[in-house]
This record gives sequence, C-alpha cells and structure tokens, in this order.
Amino acid sequence: MNTKIKIAVQKSGRLNEDSLALLKDAGISIDNGKDQLKASARNFDLEVFYLRNGDIPQYLRDGVVDCAIIGDNLLFEKGDDIEVVERLGFSKCRVSLALPKDVAYNGIEDFKGKTIATSYPNTVKKFLEAKGITPELHIINGSVEIAPNIGLADAICDIVSSGSTLFKNNLVEVEHLMDSEAVLAVSPKISAEAQTLLDNLQFRIQSVLRGRKAKYVLLNAPNDQLDAILEILPGMKSPTVLPLAQEGWSSVHSVVDKYAFWDVIDQLKAQGAEGILVCSIEKMVL
Repeated sequence: MNTKIKIAVQKSGRLNEDSLALLKDAGISIDNGKDQLKASARNFDLEVFYLRNGDIPQYLRDGVVDCAIIGDNLLFEKGDDIEVVERLGFSKCRVSLALPKDVAYNGIEDFKGKTIATSYPNTVKKFLEAKGITPELHIINGSVEIAPNIGLADAICDIVSSGSTLFKNNLVEVEHLMDSEAVLAVSPKISAEAQTLLDNLQFRIQSVLRGRKAKYVLLNAPNDQLDAILEILPGMKSPTVLPLAQEGWSSVHSVVDKYAFWDVIDQLKAQGAEGILVCSIEKMVL
C-alpha cells in the first residue's frame, strides 16, 4: 500500500478556501464532497483532513496528520513547539486587544484589573505578563466581540482582518499583539516516506507562491538605451534580449516583483521602452 501524506486544513471559512486554492494551483485534484471530513487527491499521494481549527495543533503533535495549513497565530497559541516550514502569504490578520469605543484608553496599564474575553488566553498572557500585567481572562470559544456589550468582559482579544466586526460591535483596537498569516506546519512525528512526499508538495507550493509574487514583462527597447533598461530589470538570472526585425530595436523579456511593478514601469518608460506587455505568472520553477 502506497504511503499517503496527510494534510489538515480548516474545516470551513476563508482559510479553508485559500488552502484548497493553493493545493489546486499546485496541480493537486481533490475529491471533496459536501460535509466530508476526509478526502483523497486523484493525482498525488495525499489525503486532506478537514478539521476544527483549534484541534489542528494537537493532531500535528500526535502525528495523526503529517502537516497542516494553519494560521501561525494559532500555532503561537497552541503549538509553539511545532515547526513551520513555509510561510504562505495569505489569510493575513492580526491579533489585537480592543475596548468599547466610549472607553478612554491611556496605555497598557489600563488593562490592570480589567476582564478580557478571548479565544487566545496564552497569547494574551504572554503579551501582558511581559509588560508586568497579570490579566483576568474569560475564555470563549467563538465570537468574543459581544462580550463587552453584555457585561461579560471589559475588553476583548481576538483576530482582526478588516476591523469591520469590531466596528459593528462598537469596539476599537488599542493594542497590536502580533501579525499572522497562513503557514505550512509539519508534525514532529512525520515518517521518512511522508517527508519525501512533503518535500515534493512544498516544492510545488514554492513554485506557485513565486508565481503569485511576480509579473512577466515584455517590452521593446531602443538599442542605444538597452544597457540602462537592463540595469532596471533584474530577471530570474538576467533578462532575455532578442533582436527585432526593425533595426536598432530589441525585445526584452524579464520577471518583475509585482509589488515594485509600477515603479519599474515608470523607470522603463523614462528610458524609452515601448510596447510594454505585462502577464501573470502561473508558476515559477527554479
């Protein structure tokens, strides 16, 4: 019987969708019917376990699954002994302390004697105890934003993405504890056979992530400005330069970081580049 690598993903929600999209972009087809808790890939030795987010660190620790796509905020809370092998760059959020809007905030000392509702007790303790404050916590599994409104707590600590949920509940962020994103984490009990499959999977994921971070640029460059244009374009090793049928011009192909893209385009235009085409990159294999 062939070894299969077992990967855990969140059962539902945004992280579930982004995780499955990453696996799909890595060329893995998953037979996942509605409400399944486990599904197999058709074209890779892989099984996906759809688990409650908070249970995943223990499943990794026990070796029930070999790896997981999980928010690193949850590993900080429940699995700081678990190794992260790849930061994935999606499902970004932050962990923050928030107070009702009508409560004046003068600094971290204001949390002395206040009750904080949270699903992240260890994270809150580490943060406040490092500042000499012993927190009083009310641990809630689920929506904590309502706690101050019903008199259950004075403040909350929770993950924040856009901040719209806090706004709807008349809360405001006052302290930022940490930033979080999806990561690929590995079980300390992974077998050698599963590790080989994980290396293959991680190679595919890295190729997808590189493609997401870059743009492929094609342009026409006057030969008398070619050196200056090549200085602007980094490329994977170096830009590709091909002569055009029109004398005195060359076609230049290169890869540009998508976050620096517009600055690079402005510099290219200033050096006489024309006919600039920009394409998305599906995968970038090194």
